[in-house]
Amino acid sequence: MIKLSSYHTHCTFCDGKSTPREMIDSAIERGCAEIGFSSHSPLKYKSSWAMDESGIPDYIKTLSALRDEYKDRIKLYIGIEQDILSLPSNPSLDYLIGSVHHVERDGKYYSVDQSVEHTREAIQAFDGDAIAYCESYFEAVSKIYEKTHCDIIGHFDLVTKFIEVDPLFSESDPAYVRARTRALDALLETPAVFEVNTGAISRGYRTSPYPHTDVIERIKRAGKPLVVTSDTHRADTLDFMINETAERLAACGCKIITSMDELLEYTRG
Repeated sequence: MIKLSSYHTHCTFCDGKSTPREMIDSAIERGCAEIGFSSHSPLKYKSSWAMDESGIPDYIKTLSALRDEYKDRIKLYIGIEQDILSLPSNPSLDYLIGSVHHVERDGKYYSVDQSVEHTREAIQAFDGDAIAYCESYFEAVSKIYEKTHCDIIGHFDLVTKFIEVDPLFSESDPAYVRARTRALDALLETPAVFEVNTGAISRGYRTSPYPHTDVIERIKRAGKPLVVTSDTHRADTLDFMINETAERLAACGCKIITSMDELLEYTRG
């Protein structure tokens, strides 16, 4: 298999730790033919981890200039991670990742991936019912494509980020499986592809990527390809486990997307 590139990356335009140039130089050093930038898009409320709406023009301008500067060394794609609570995206972007990072309860939003403590707080907002919390999350996930018209469905079961650290619910609980399946069935009907995301492994929260193996099996049976991403926030984890993960999935019969041209041909025809 050729050296894969990651299209789910975060730089200093949002909550990433490395500059765009550092990310590009790392991609070249690691032998990647392409790199995609997908900073968190502006949200409907103030956030410490997403871009501000006023920063979008500079984001596009900076990356466009770097794309031209590096054109003989690497292909650069300008995308965004469009949350279900994001403001409308810029139509000039090359691609979109659609994601859900929050659940809503009584008019308040709770992050599903901030920390174990915050997750516990969110579950308490659902009267301590962890499955109701998960059902709310997957209900939002089922609407990702409808809301964003994304090319990539980001970390489908992000709600399980801390499940290995603190098993607050069981992924085998029948009610959980039903909620996950409803969202999966809805998204399998869309043109978007699912990512297999290694980000939580690189950050020490998980030992396996998103999504669950049962979800991957269903995607495979549906005939949909997968794209493997690192969801990196640092240049040194740009390609973290993406090639090993892709090889393992391919050995199990999954179709793996290997370029942005291939991805957009699939999602947009």
